Amino acid sequence: MQPDKGYLIIPNVMRDRVEGPSVVSSDPIGISSKGLFRMRERNLRYEKTDHVLVIYMGSSLMSHPMWKEGMSEELEELCNDIAWDEEIRVVLIGDTGEGGLPGETDSMEAASTGRIEGEMEFRSFAEPISRLDRPVIAALSGDAIGQGLEWALACDIRIASETSHFGLPQIKIGHIPGDGGTQRLSRLVGTGKALEMILTGETIHAQEALRIGLIHKMVPKEELMKVAMDMAGDMASKGPTALRYAKEAIQKGLDMTLEQGLRLEADLYLLLHTTRDRTEGIKAFREKKIPKFEGK
Repeated sequence: MQPDKGYLIIPNVMRDRVEGPSVVSSDPIGISSKGLFRMRERNLRYEKTDHVLVIYMGSSLMSHPMWKEGMSEELEELCNDIAWDEEIRVVLIGDTGEGGLPGETDSMEAASTGRIEGEMEFRSFAEPISRLDRPVIAALSGDAIGQGLEWALACDIRIASETSHFGLPQIKIGHIPGDGGTQRLSRLVGTGKALEMILTGETIHAQEALRIGLIHKMVPKEELMKVAMDMAGDMASKGPTALRYAKEAIQKGLDMTLEQGLRLEADLYLLLHTTRDRTEGIKAFREKKIPKFEGK
């Protein structure tokens, strides 16, 4: 898969630092080969490769509240735009390898500097990610600690390097996780393990995270993005409507009774019968060809 050219984009507030002319695009999020902004500095960096949107979240500037606010707002805007871009079937979020994940050290830093939490409005990274209706894969090359883990929990699939560590240590400074950690971790690894991790503030290694189901795969750091991109590309080759419906059935079903969940599944299943993609899938299967799904 070849990435679209000129894919480096970021904060609206920094567009006065554009290198070269900007080109307006009809692409909903402005990252097609016909539209781009190039920035010297950025909170997020993203590129669209075929039907996969890859988002790189840097952390080198996250020690300053202004940059945290900027990144949060930018992530919110980007996730809203993704909903309107039918070309994007899968989202892959990775860290830049510059010292871990955004949000990783915020709480501990606040304790060491004496900064009072609440002086600035709380900024969620997990919420905009959790609202995405397409599959979201997190590729974690560094440590996912505190809010850095909380936004990773909002993703559907987590792939981590062998050297990564995970934890929600907010209890050590008299806090609790505030970006979905208490709710998503318990649903993922079970109440008992979630209580242990949150009440002790312990940090676990990637091997233990894999064992308890916190991450789905553990790979050498140098292979991380290839493995994640291979998975994203494989997902993106499937029917986009079926991908969204499958995710909806699973996620919404968790908050329903079994009977209600089965009804939702049946409704979505029947809706897929009206799509051209279903016809294409059956035809390709019979003809032993690779289906060409259009999301229609």
